[in-house]
Amino acid sequence: MVKPKASLVLRDLEEKYAPEPVSPKFERIYEDMTLGHMRSVLHEKLNRHFLAINDRAETTRHYWADPSRDLITLIKELRQDLHNLRRVDIPLKLVDAYETVLERCEPWLSQSGGSTIPEDFELIEVLEHEEAIIDASGSVGTLKNFTEGELSVKRQIIGEGSYAQVFRYVDPNYGKNFAVKRAKKSVSDRDLIRFQQEFKIMKQLDFPYILEVYNYDTSRNEYSMEYCDETLRSYINRTNSELNLSTRKRIALQFLYGMNYLHRKNVLHRDISYQNVLVKVFDLDSVIIKLSDFGLAKEHSSEFTRTDTEIRGTIIDPQLESFKNYSVANEIYAIGVVLSFIFTGKHSLQNNTPNIGPIIRTCTAPDIDARYKSVIDIIGDIEKLPF
Repeated sequence: MVKPKASLVLRDLEEKYAPEPVSPKFERIYEDMTLGHMRSVLHEKLNRHFLAINDRAETTRHYWADPSRDLITLIKELRQDLHNLRRVDIPLKLVDAYETVLERCEPWLSQSGGSTIPEDFELIEVLEHEEAIIDASGSVGTLKNFTEGELSVKRQIIGEGSYAQVFRYVDPNYGKNFAVKRAKKSVSDRDLIRFQQEFKIMKQLDFPYILEVYNYDTSRNEYSMEYCDETLRSYINRTNSELNLSTRKRIALQFLYGMNYLHRKNVLHRDISYQNVLVKVFDLDSVIIKLSDFGLAKEHSSEFTRTDTEIRGTIIDPQLESFKNYSVANEIYAIGVVLSFIFTGKHSLQNNTPNIGPIIRTCTAPDIDARYKSVIDIIGDIEKLPF
C-alpha cells in the first residue's frame, strides 16, 4: 500500500485547523513545533471539556448533551488525525495521562440526553503548562540545543510559570537527568530580582527534602538543579488507589521534615502547593519528597517583600489579609491542606477523616491562635498515627 505524501497530510491538517482560534496560553506551549497550531487547538478543546467535567463531577454528575456530543466528535477527529500522521511517519500522540482520561470517559459519554458521570469518577488532572500532544518517539516539549561544557545537549521544556520556564536535559557526562530553570526574556526587573533571590535562598539550603540547585548562569539568567520525576499532585493522582496509609504517612513526614527545616532556617516558603512539592521516584516504588519553587519565599531578615501587600500563592489562608503579614500560622494552614491531599487524594479539604482529621482541623482552624504553633508539633502528631 502506497503511503500518502507527508507534505499533503501536513498541508491538509494545517488548512483544517488554521481558521480555528486558540488562546496564546496554548500557542506558546507548541511554539515552533510541527503542527503547533493544530496541537494548541486540540489541547485547548480537551482542557475546556476536562475542566467542565471536573466541575460537573463535583456537583450534578451530569454532563450536558451538546458538550457530550462535541467531546465524542473531538475524540474521533483527534484519533483520526493522529492516525493519518502516523501513516506518513509523523508520530504524534496524546500523552498517556490524557489517553487514559479519554478511555475513562468514553464508556459513559452519550450522544443524546447528556451523560451521567460515574460516582467513582476521579477528577482529571488538567495539563495547563505542558504538552498534551507529543512526539510518539518520546520527546516532551520544545527541543533546543545548548552547550554544557564543550558538548551540545537537547533541552526539553517540562514546565512553565508566569516568569520562568523549566527544562530537562540529560547530562552527557553522567547520563542522568538534570533540570534548568530560566527566567523569561519578558520578565520584569522586579521578578528577575525575585528569581535571583530564589536561587540564592535555595543555594543556602542543604537538606534531603529540599530541591538542590547547582549554579547560576548570569548570561542566560538561569540555574541548574536536580531533576524530579513528577509533582506531588500528579503522583498522588496516579497512585491514589494503590497507596496504603503507612506509605502516605512516610510521604507526609518527608514533607513535614522539609518544612520544619525551612522554618528552623527562618525561611517562609509562602507558596506551598501540590505542584510545588516534587517527587523523585526510585526502583520498587520508593519515593523522596522535594520542596521546590521558592519564588515567593522570604527569609526572616529580608526586606524585599515588606511593602508587597498583594496576596499571592496557590493555597491561600482565608485569614490572611495582607501578604506582608504572612507568618508561620498562615504556612501551617497550607501545610494542613497538603496533608489532607496526601492522606485522602482529594483536592478539597478533608478534615473529618479518621485519625488524620483532628490534625487537619488544627492546621486549618479559623482561629489562628488555635493552630499548631510549629511544624515540629505536627510531626509529633503524625508520628503517633497508628499505621
